[in-house]
Amino acid sequence: MNPLNTTPMSTHGSVSRRSFMLGSGGLALGLSFGLTQSELALAQTPGATGFGPNNWINIGLDGVVTLMSPGAEMGQGTMTAMPLLLAEEMDLDWSQVRVVQSPSDPKRFGNPRFGGGMTTGASRTVQGYYEPLRLAGAQARLVMVNAAAQAMGVPAAELRTEASRVIHSGGRAMTYAEIAKVAVAPAELPKVDKSMLKPMAQFRLIGKDIPRVDVPAKSSGQALYGIDQRLPGMLWASVLRAPVQGETPESVDDSAARAVAGVKNVVRLPYGVAVVADSFYTAKMARNKLKVVWSQKSKARVQYTDQMRVEYAKRAEDLYDKGVAFIAHGDAAKQLAGATRTFSATYTSEMVSHICLEPMNCTARVDGDKIEVWAPAQSASFVTGTVAGAAGFKPENITVNITLMGGGFGRRVEADYSADAALVAKAMPGTPIQVIWTREDDMVHDKYRPMTGQHLVAGVDAQGKIVGLLHRVVSEGVYARVVPPAFKASGGKDAPVMEGTEITYDIADHSVQFMIEDRGIHAGFWRAVGPGYTKFAIETLIDEVARGVKADPLAYRMDLLKKNPRGQAVLKSVADMAQWGKAKLPKGHALGLAFSDAWNTYCGMVVQVSIEKGRPKVHKVWAAVDCGHALQPQNVQAQIEGSVIFGLSAALHERMDFRAGEPQQTNLNAYQVLRANEAPEVFVKVMPTDNHPGGIGEVGLPPLAPAIANAIASLSGKRLRALPLPMV
Repeated sequence: MNPLNTTPMSTHGSVSRRSFMLGSGGLALGLSFGLTQSELALAQTPGATGFGPNNWINIGLDGVVTLMSPGAEMGQGTMTAMPLLLAEEMDLDWSQVRVVQSPSDPKRFGNPRFGGGMTTGASRTVQGYYEPLRLAGAQARLVMVNAAAQAMGVPAAELRTEASRVIHSGGRAMTYAEIAKVAVAPAELPKVDKSMLKPMAQFRLIGKDIPRVDVPAKSSGQALYGIDQRLPGMLWASVLRAPVQGETPESVDDSAARAVAGVKNVVRLPYGVAVVADSFYTAKMARNKLKVVWSQKSKARVQYTDQMRVEYAKRAEDLYDKGVAFIAHGDAAKQLAGATRTFSATYTSEMVSHICLEPMNCTARVDGDKIEVWAPAQSASFVTGTVAGAAGFKPENITVNITLMGGGFGRRVEADYSADAALVAKAMPGTPIQVIWTREDDMVHDKYRPMTGQHLVAGVDAQGKIVGLLHRVVSEGVYARVVPPAFKASGGKDAPVMEGTEITYDIADHSVQFMIEDRGIHAGFWRAVGPGYTKFAIETLIDEVARGVKADPLAYRMDLLKKNPRGQAVLKSVADMAQWGKAKLPKGHALGLAFSDAWNTYCGMVVQVSIEKGRPKVHKVWAAVDCGHALQPQNVQAQIEGSVIFGLSAALHERMDFRAGEPQQTNLNAYQVLRANEAPEVFVKVMPTDNHPGGIGEVGLPPLAPAIANAIASLSGKRLRALPLPMV
């Protein structure tokens, strides 16, 4: 069955956006590879015809090679980058490749960097799949070579491959399609190892700007997202939740809701009430007529943002509260006690929302003890776990189809919205149910980037060199709530919260401490979760130390990176791009610098900033990036540009405020985001090196805010130590 059918979005007489686009000449663009959107992005296995040298690849008798893409496509390009790895080692003709979303089968398609789970996030997709997929491609190539050798009656050693062909040294050749017609699957797949992979100099596809396979359909309007799912007889549901996270319904009066024409059912859930109707509009309007008495037990009810901020900062500064040792290199306390001079600062950051363009949604259908789910989710594994835990289905009876998604940013790692669909569908077996959240639902029941308080102390010797660094972070837990067993096994180290506290600077004595809070407001994964605020604190303090010892911030960092030539290279490159120390800037403008080493990728960033009406105004951003093997340089550039804009919005504006646990921002009229007139020019230099690839989707965010704050300090002398950045 096709899990994303092509029924128009609208069931009324109006023309849908997609039908308009197709009728306006978009079809040619959408089919630029000769493929339909269904072939590009559907969660289906390759057709029965053809030959499959392994789980990842199917070679059609018509010459089209179908490749599996295991990552969730949310605009970051994984649906091109992952198959590209297979195609590189298999020597495929890319023009004859089609890409499909792999089935949700962790045993075959899981990410090693997520313990074999099928999750896309934390900049681990390329890092996790890079070698496994290249090895799978190399293995498939050997299968084809061996089959061709048998068909030609020649030794395999006399054969080479190129553009989906096997070529004999004597000139004879067979296409992969021809081999597929006669090949027999070997009893045992050939063994491959890393020594058999191509060196960087021989790459034909990796490092080239191959057009992304998801873009044509998105450009033409053909692309189908989770919210576009349509099934025969489908109904829509809207779920009412408590105004404060953690509360549950104690009594429900649904009489007015049930009286609305088109309402089919009202389903009480453990955490809310769902109204089911023949359209989402009807379900939402009827939902507004529900009368619910909510519990008053959530610990979030006593939380006020202003109070929390003060308490977090105070706890961060309390050196007697040791918390959990996250990093303990050398003896930082001893070095700080004997330092010639110390620099200390306290930083805060606010909770922020994800505001994905496509709101949370999920479609589910129950058939006996089985359930099938269609979800725009970052993790098929989390969907399976959520549906199993909430609705009681056995994991082996849960089929998960991952669709395209209109933004993820970490929010769609967690799959609470799939519980909505599963529970309602279970109450109405045989009827497909699509649950859609409103923008208000999204913001009020988000899993926010956590609020933090940080306190840092750096000690320098008589020459101004940092001899010890203490970094203390107070925050709500993420792993502590989402995966308690992993959190407990780590000894209370919450990795997403604390990511970015690791440094490649040459500071031998380095202590990082984590103090967890539990205030009842859900903190979760957010684009560049930890590094977004930890690098802000580190990089502004490093800048302050450099200025304090009368050193140039660039030269000071270059010295700290003397054992890391890749880090030095990106800083030197970005300094040249921005003409650091040489540029003639307009009056009232200054440059600020920052560095990030998060996700095994090195990024140097310089910004040009002025102050307008007491607020930072960013005019230009320069970034130099070394992510090792850059699979698609243009896409690397695009990801840096996107994360710069995403990060600038958070740095300048974004925050969630709570009073008695209730969010004060419930839609974009109150939650300010970056406007087009605030967007700077962004210049990116991609610097590929012969190293295992690092992450890229979040890399442009961490150095941005500290670079801005450092520029402001140059202009005004004032150090900004809060996110979003305060008035100057």
